[in-house]
Amino acid sequence: MAVEPASSSSSKPLITGIAHINLSIPPGTLAHAKSFYGETLGLVPRAVPAAQTETLAWFDVGTATGQQVHVSTAKHAEDTTSATSSRHPCFAVGSLEALQALQTRIGAHLQRGGPDAPMMADPVDELGEPGRRVPDEVLRAGLRGQPVGVLFVM
Repeated sequence: MAVEPASSSSSKPLITGIAHINLSIPPGTLAHAKSFYGETLGLVPRAVPAAQTETLAWFDVGTATGQQVHVSTAKHAEDTTSATSSRHPCFAVGSLEALQALQTRIGAHLQRGGPDAPMMADPVDELGEPGRRVPDEVLRAGLRGQPVGVLFVM
């Protein structure tokens, strides 16, 4: 069945944002993911249903109303990706200073090491000029099994 395109450019979009994305992680790594997404990336933890506290974490993204990252332990092998996968969430930051602060935070966590540390973090050599988008390849950090990209938007 073919879907008809919107009839005019003045039509309101049917989808207006993202409520949440779900990232699957290997069993036994939820505490590591909570540390990485909450402490290193600075996302705000949210309460999850009581029956799922051992398998699920929710985080608010910035000040956007209702946008969240859900992190859940994999239920089967198809739920996870390899650490070298090109699949990744990409987060926006509000300024060059915020990008630099996040780079410093991720780099420090990489240097500190530990089970919740990123597996890798690309150095930022040229951050670009204010007011222009910088490709997400500029800063990447990979938590075990879940690469992360950061997109600078001002």
